[in-house]
Amino acid sequence: MADRADHDVTRIEAFSDAVFGFAITLIVVSLEVPDSFDDLLRVMKSLPVFAVTFAVLLMIWQEHHGLFKRFPSSDGVTIWLNGALLFVVVAYIYPLKFLFAGVVGMRFGESAKFIRLEQMMTLMLVYGAGFATIFLLFAAMYWRASRRVTDPLDRHDARVLIGHSFVYVSVAALSMGLAVFGGSYASAYSGIAYGLVGPAQGLYHGLTDRYWKPPATGVAATTSGSPGSASS
Repeated sequence: MADRADHDVTRIEAFSDAVFGFAITLIVVSLEVPDSFDDLLRVMKSLPVFAVTFAVLLMIWQEHHGLFKRFPSSDGVTIWLNGALLFVVVAYIYPLKFLFAGVVGMRFGESAKFIRLEQMMTLMLVYGAGFATIFLLFAAMYWRASRRVTDPLDRHDARVLIGHSFVYVSVAALSMGLAVFGGSYASAYSGIAYGLVGPAQGLYHGLTDRYWKPPATGVAATTSGSPGSASS
């Protein structure tokens, strides 16, 4: 039965990797070899946009890989949550690439066309909603893992990672709040808000390491509570 469960998890990961691979093809710079030197330069100007978009997709894949490596599961709820995550990732690709074509590409001559500031604000809302939804689904899968694992340490890790996912959601909510309520000045910082992800994660994990200690294992609890240890 264990071999069959491992096989099912491997199939889920293989299917997920195929979808991530398909998502990469949607952001690829060009599927054809340039016909002229000018076409080659145009493709090269698109590389910074591709690099940033690829990095965001790689971050999501790494989170996905870590989840299934740490909590391998193939139950029906996890399969459907994973399917919903993959759907959002694929649907998220075009707004992601369009956004970075406007924000990053303008510095390299490959800028998306924004006619009004309201369009940029709407795009930040679309991007933020997709980003938040992805990590809400990660939180749901970590919650599912915390309900299924039997080891107290694994359950503790899964609960910590639920909060880890909500850090991403909180940053996305801050970005969307700036885009909607920040006015013409503060809304310009809605994209910069994502730079808080790293510091916020560092703060969260620092606090959890200090104040949310993992439970003592049965062996450790028995050893610390034994008469011999007390007398020594």
